[in-house]
Amino acid sequence: MADTPTPRRKPKPEVTTIGGRTLKPATLMMGFGYDPVLSEGSLKPPVFLTSTFAFPSAAEGKRHFEGITGKRPGGADGLVYSRFNGPNQEILEDRLAIWDGAEDALCFSSGMTAICVLFLALCSAGDVIVHSGPLYAASEGFVAKHMSRFGVTYVDFPAGATREEIDAVLEKAKAQAAAQGGKVAMVYLESPANPTNALVDVEAVRDARDAVLGADCPIAIDNTFLGPLWQRPIDQGADLVVYSLTKYVGGHSDLVAGSVSGPERWITPIRMMRNTMGGIADPNTAWMLLRSLETVELRMTRAGENAAKVCAFLKDHPKVEGLGYLGMIEDARQQDIYERHCSGAGSTFSLFIKGGEAESFRFLDALRVAKLAVSLGGTETLASHPAAMTHLSVPEDRKAALGITDNLVRISIGIEDPDDLIADFEQALAVV
Repeated sequence: MADTPTPRRKPKPEVTTIGGRTLKPATLMMGFGYDPVLSEGSLKPPVFLTSTFAFPSAAEGKRHFEGITGKRPGGADGLVYSRFNGPNQEILEDRLAIWDGAEDALCFSSGMTAICVLFLALCSAGDVIVHSGPLYAASEGFVAKHMSRFGVTYVDFPAGATREEIDAVLEKAKAQAAAQGGKVAMVYLESPANPTNALVDVEAVRDARDAVLGADCPIAIDNTFLGPLWQRPIDQGADLVVYSLTKYVGGHSDLVAGSVSGPERWITPIRMMRNTMGGIADPNTAWMLLRSLETVELRMTRAGENAAKVCAFLKDHPKVEGLGYLGMIEDARQQDIYERHCSGAGSTFSLFIKGGEAESFRFLDALRVAKLAVSLGGTETLASHPAAMTHLSVPEDRKAALGITDNLVRISIGIEDPDDLIADFEQALAVV
């Protein structure tokens, strides 16, 4: 009975090559982790709408729960209950791991659910979190306001910090943790940073971590702005990669989800916390993400090409004070990080309008093709005002220190015709 096929994915193949050629993620997304034979020949995985799964035998049920409860490492060998796993979610997780070059991945009901479960799983009372800045406001707020309730403190450093500066911050965090009776639980990065597009030198963070703290302190990074196409942080030394799958991976502004990818060593405690708390992506959302992963390279490539054309127009416009676009970096340190870490400039950038909030609002209100909305990475172009919207809750002095100014407008370029987008920005700037 234990060997009877069930209508789910086949085991992940050990080899993903043909004639010595390693298949690319864009190819593997069309079928990796799923065998149509096990689902009545359906070319695409069905949506499995069920809360629980029947076990082939009592012994198999016991073995699955040994994995679920942690009595045996590796998680459940089969399907158990939809708070723990499901066919659509497991196929999605297999394919997300491929994009990041990770051992495993977990999907969540939102990006912030992924981030919160990550922190709760890896931190204990007295621990210290080291993080780069700026972070997405909700991420920074969770560390400062909520983790502190459990005796977890933090130390931060600016995104562009050098190796020497990172060393000093880690030494400070190490001493702070010792005084609190804890440890440095993790180094948490966001690169590019939201909304400034400042890059973190992940290689420098890895080297500093190894020298000051050792490899037992994981490095996690929010890769939402450039992943999974334009940046693979695991290649630079990150251990865990976090996404708001709502953005580029979902890509159609019609779902909310998140993920964490990395080695089993760190994924296991995160999985155990997710098993307890819930927060796994639902089957329909997972199915929609499988659809989206098949076109993520096409969509991101087109959006990136559009962004380059739009920024070329904006760069010299008399009402534009500056651009936070990775294809036009002026700082030598940031350019060095970009060349070592990134394979593309992305399609989300900061536009600095000459003036302040009033001028920025006039620009935003005048847009006709671009939509005034706070997300990014969708097929449509979006524009927002971080200081008054996504980062409104950030204290004024903190916003000033991080460069989140009243004249900063965040733009996420979509896949429309680029000349139409340029015309839209041109007429909107005319009213400023």
